Amino acid sequence: MWLLKKLFEKRDEMTGDGDVVKPFLDHLEDLRWTLMKMISTLSLSMLLAFTFRTTITHVLNRPLDIAAPGTKLIVTDTVGTITMSFSLAFYAGIIVSFPILFYFLAEFLLPALTKKEKRYVLPAVGVGFGLFLIGVLICYFFVLPPTLRWLHHDAETLGVESKWTANNYYQFVTHMSVAVGLVCELPVVMVTLSGIGLISYAWLKGMRVYGYAIALVLAGIISPTPDLLMLLIFALPIMLLFEACIWIVWFMEKRRAKREAAEAVHGEHPYNHPPEDEHHEHHDSDHDHHDDPGGPSS
Repeated sequence: MWLLKKLFEKRDEMTGDGDVVKPFLDHLEDLRWTLMKMISTLSLSMLLAFTFRTTITHVLNRPLDIAAPGTKLIVTDTVGTITMSFSLAFYAGIIVSFPILFYFLAEFLLPALTKKEKRYVLPAVGVGFGLFLIGVLICYFFVLPPTLRWLHHDAETLGVESKWTANNYYQFVTHMSVAVGLVCELPVVMVTLSGIGLISYAWLKGMRVYGYAIALVLAGIISPTPDLLMLLIFALPIMLLFEACIWIVWFMEKRRAKREAAEAVHGEHPYNHPPEDEHHEHHDSDHDHHDDPGGPSS
């Protein structure tokens, strides 16, 4: 509690854009209501997904039907189908209710963000959710079928009959899909942190080796088997994605530097209207005086 209070106080000190700052206890009250609304929404979504569990299982069985036609899943527990259904309902409920959950979360976080952060965070969340869905679809159509086919073939090579349980299979499918979806959000995270000013191209360039090491670790988590070939197959796309993020940040910094330089030049040389010519004004007044019909005649 003390650490959370210090974080809010530090953030209030750093916020200098004129936004209204709420007291710490008001933040806690908002957080409590936000959590209650999110939990209620997720519970209703899980209940809705549970009623459509048959459709969900048919959709998740499609990669297995493509990889190994005729393979049947088994259940070894008496209540195995119930626990499996609750697990599927949990993941499906998160996906179905994500826009509403994000709305509640944004409603709580936006007042605590500066104007600069809001400008980068709001578009990043929409693009990030789209990239997450793209990653899930890539995993569903292009990653899962060959992976399941290889696993099934490997078991046959060892002379072992594949009897996969429904719980283990659905956990494998959902974890793989979520993992690939999260990896696809890497560009959005990098661009958002760069826009806020937390990371830079120079920092990413110096962290390239560590980034590749993290890519190997992520590939080891995602990869279904521990062999070197599978590790490289999953690690190489992550490394290429990380390298692309480095150059995207470089391009953003160059573009930002040009814009700031143009604004600085424009600020140093403001446009001023030329001063009026006093002699011209005097000449005009004399001309008006001679043309005045009410003036003295020659």
